[in-house]
Amino acid sequence: MISRVFFVFSLILSGSYAAMQDFCVADYAAPQSPAGYACKDPAKVTVDDFVFSGLRVAGNISSINKIGLSAAFAVNFPGLNGLGIALVRADFAVGGVVPIHSHRDATELVILVEGTVVAGFIASNNKPYVKTLNKGDTMVFPQGLFHFLVNVGDTPALAYASFSSANPGVQTLETALF
Repeated sequence: MISRVFFVFSLILSGSYAAMQDFCVADYAAPQSPAGYACKDPAKVTVDDFVFSGLRVAGNISSINKIGLSAAFAVNFPGLNGLGIALVRADFAVGGVVPIHSHRDATELVILVEGTVVAGFIASNNKPYVKTLNKGDTMVFPQGLFHFLVNVGDTPALAYASFSSANPGVQTLETALF
């Protein structure tokens, strides 16, 4: 009997606070913890906490990699806090490259809206999975695996990527090696 009570109590404590309520809008005024942001007082939550307009404008593609990234993460979109999701807009100039990188804390799902890109990932057994994606194609990059995208078309490309974490983190291969 005690073991059953302990098991149920453990399940209750192991769930996130957001799972016990409808949502947990980030309270940026409160201290951040390793578990994320504290929840905003529900009486102070507005519809604007659930709307993010930062992805409607193309990113700056003048970087060395010829890509512009715009992110909707819990750090800048309070309604994502505790929900375990995030979104990125990637604008590619012709020849633009998202260099080899990984997200230790998230699986990534990419949908190509415009253009043609070569995308791929490297499995833990060092087997590469590479495919040319065209408008409307979707590819998933499993959590923690190194992956990349390259615009191989004659026109700019646009992709959106969703993540299974509100703050997926990123580690680029060249930073990890050098």
